[in-house]
Amino acid sequence: MTTATLNEKQGYKIMGISLPLFALLTAVILAATYMEVLPKGMIGAFALMMVIGAILNEIGSRLPIVKDYLGGGALVIIFGSAALVTYNVLPESASTIMANFMRGEGFLDFYIAALITGSILGMNRNLLVKASVRYLPAIIGGVVVALGLVGLVGALIGYGAKEAVLYIGVPIMGGGMGAGAVPLANIFGGSLGVEPADMLSVMVPAVALGNAFAIIVAGLLNRIGKVKQQLTGNGELLRTKEKQSKDHVEEKEEKIELNYQMMGKGLLLAVSFFVFGLIVEKFVPQVHAYAWMIITVALVKIAGLLPREYEVGAFQWFQFIMSNLTGVLLVGIGVAFTNLQQVIDAFSLQYILLVAVTIIGAVVGSGYIGKFVGFYPIESAITAGLCMANMGGTGDVAVLSASDRMKLMPFAQISSRIGGAFMLILASTLLGLL
Repeated sequence: MTTATLNEKQGYKIMGISLPLFALLTAVILAATYMEVLPKGMIGAFALMMVIGAILNEIGSRLPIVKDYLGGGALVIIFGSAALVTYNVLPESASTIMANFMRGEGFLDFYIAALITGSILGMNRNLLVKASVRYLPAIIGGVVVALGLVGLVGALIGYGAKEAVLYIGVPIMGGGMGAGAVPLANIFGGSLGVEPADMLSVMVPAVALGNAFAIIVAGLLNRIGKVKQQLTGNGELLRTKEKQSKDHVEEKEEKIELNYQMMGKGLLLAVSFFVFGLIVEKFVPQVHAYAWMIITVALVKIAGLLPREYEVGAFQWFQFIMSNLTGVLLVGIGVAFTNLQQVIDAFSLQYILLVAVTIIGAVVGSGYIGKFVGFYPIESAITAGLCMANMGGTGDVAVLSASDRMKLMPFAQISSRIGGAFMLILASTLLGLL
């Protein structure tokens, strides 16, 4: 029986593949996994992660409450994948292959490079300029309300305002693990005379649980936006008198035929911008390479330095990556970056309440200030709020995927990288004051 015949006889599809054929492919890949003959490197990683991501996405997209209010497939992929590793459902060799693919082989960087380059070059230049100059106030609004609220609630429930701000609020809003909790632990440890490792053990549960809450709230905000249309731009950050989609380059792209050679140019541009960010970071290590990449791509776009065909190529490459490999990335986040046990161990009513109010404060503050400076409240709350409260680059992907707003990745990365650097400075200042 040919693949075409399988497709004709079976209407239900996963990843666009007929169910019988997908089941056959899955059986082959799982057999190799449990026989421990799955190839190392990207071949084995892609095979297993695409299958796991597709299956968990189907489950998440159909669970009644999860699909409508908790982020749907994205949430299930991340925590389902984490559970497969935590409870040893998958062989250790398979977990190692996937973790190495994300960390050592750089798939996360590869994915984010494509998204940042393509989404910025695919934006309307005027909208990019207008949005960028208003973004920092929205970030500050979210940080101020989040820290103020967690401090107040911490004092009221007996946890302590200072402890709630420093050990829960600041780590959550600090830009993730590598760029947030780790340097924060060093800063706090040096100032308080405590071992950084001990400080990290206090901060990690807050960061992990805050990331989980941010993903859930992202799904809820997406649902709210469908009910309260006046609060959302449906993926557009900046309010305009006319719908932004009329001016957006993405609308123009629909008239341009898919061109594989242009996509190749987009691939080269994406990795080149990323490499340039690493070069600049070598000289200015205080700012993350992602941040330098965002700044560089934005300046190139604003200055109009690239011919249109290159912008189109970068945008088409970004669409290909986002459409086909987001599930792979979410599986990687679950396997390599989500410690399910840490999240579970942090579950106490007092701790959960403080994490929750931090996330709520970030959403309310960034949403309100965002509206004041001309953003749609939901998009502002997601990017300037939740993407400050998640676990950096991996959290950005999860939050934007759960809220179905992946094209806002450039602003999410500004929150995680530049906003994260801002939090390190703020943390040092708060230690002196508190």
